[in-house]
Amino acid sequence: MLICLTANHRNASFDLLEKLSIGAPTLANTLVTESDFIQGAVVLATCNRFEAYLDVDEPLTAAAALAAEQAIEVLAEASVVEVGDVRDTLTVLCGDTVAEHLFSVSSGLESVAIGEDEIAGQVRRALTTARVEHTTSSDLERLFQHASQTSRGVKTKTGLGGAGRSLVRLALDLAESRVTDWAGTTVLLVGTGRYARASLAALRDRGVTNVRVYSPSGRAAAFAASHDLVAVARAELLEAIAASDVIVTCSTAPTVVLTAQHLVDAAELADAVLRRLVIDLGLPRNVDPAVATVCGTELLDLETVSLHAPLEELNAESDARALVGEAAAEYRASRAEVEVAPAVVALRSHLFDLLDAEIARARSRGDSSDETERALRHLVGVILHTPSVRARELARTGGTETVFAAVEALFGLQAQAGATATVASISSVTPAEPRLLHGN
Repeated sequence: MLICLTANHRNASFDLLEKLSIGAPTLANTLVTESDFIQGAVVLATCNRFEAYLDVDEPLTAAAALAAEQAIEVLAEASVVEVGDVRDTLTVLCGDTVAEHLFSVSSGLESVAIGEDEIAGQVRRALTTARVEHTTSSDLERLFQHASQTSRGVKTKTGLGGAGRSLVRLALDLAESRVTDWAGTTVLLVGTGRYARASLAALRDRGVTNVRVYSPSGRAAAFAASHDLVAVARAELLEAIAASDVIVTCSTAPTVVLTAQHLVDAAELADAVLRRLVIDLGLPRNVDPAVATVCGTELLDLETVSLHAPLEELNAESDARALVGEAAAEYRASRAEVEVAPAVVALRSHLFDLLDAEIARARSRGDSSDETERALRHLVGVILHTPSVRARELARTGGTETVFAAVEALFGLQAQAGATATVASISSVTPAEPRLLHGN
């Protein structure tokens, strides 16, 4: 059974998301190696969401609830957050809703900037990390591969695909009212990773030409050389702050990079600009919130961006959600086909075993020939074709149990069905357990 623990900008504060992101790197490995129920885990932690996708080696809701609670406790400890706070914030999805949720996430439909470009890559990298750490499973592989296919379909078939949306671009859109002339703006970029590259591209699209880069980890020189920028050394940071109209921070540094004291000290330098905008895209946050109290400084952080995220074109989003729904339905149907496979295999094995026995008896009497054997095997294959197709069709329409019952009733075969999610009502979960939200 697959379950998902999710917290995002809609149901969690950015302070809590920041803390959860700190504990995220160790979660998957700890759960897979120490849990009695969890055989696979993929963790997705971005600037506005935390999600853990778990493959639970039990078909029962009680096992899923226990696995979710264990994950919550491990995450709380790793993130140094109270267990109760994590439990109250995370939503636990179970059953069919997991696939539709991930497909929607990977397509950018659950992002602050609807249809954002970065999330699909982040989903793929989450699976890659799980592979490297050996925490994935066959069911999780299948789920995430379908998610990538779905996001590509949404990008190519709807209006959301060509908009170039991203959290970076949304933040710069919100900054438009503070910046009168991007071409004449001096920008300090803090960070050298993927978000730094996306930020630089978005800035240049707006006409910005004067960009300097600073890296807390010392990578500024290499980044600057490859992107035709000016690198800022640690000793030059205050001078760069003083000269910058806009500061964009998008570093993966685990601690604050820019403090209020930095801004105060920079303001005292000769020729320092009087007003500046600081855009903090880091998670954990790169900028101390106290920066906003420094005279002449305005802070635009992830929480502010999310509060002012505009509504998207309704038609494009509606089309995208329809595609996601279709993809989720197809995924459920394909999983159902897999679930009836043991019954089909049992039936095929039974008939071909009978055929082999009859051929063996015919050979012992000297009555068999190669041509006759080929004809008989072809006949059995033809006979099996219709029930095999019908079994898959029944599975797709919810008739999995009917297939197993028919095979047992007609042939006396007791095939073992694959593990399927048992859907229980919310009230059946005890108050001490996480609330499980199921699909149909």
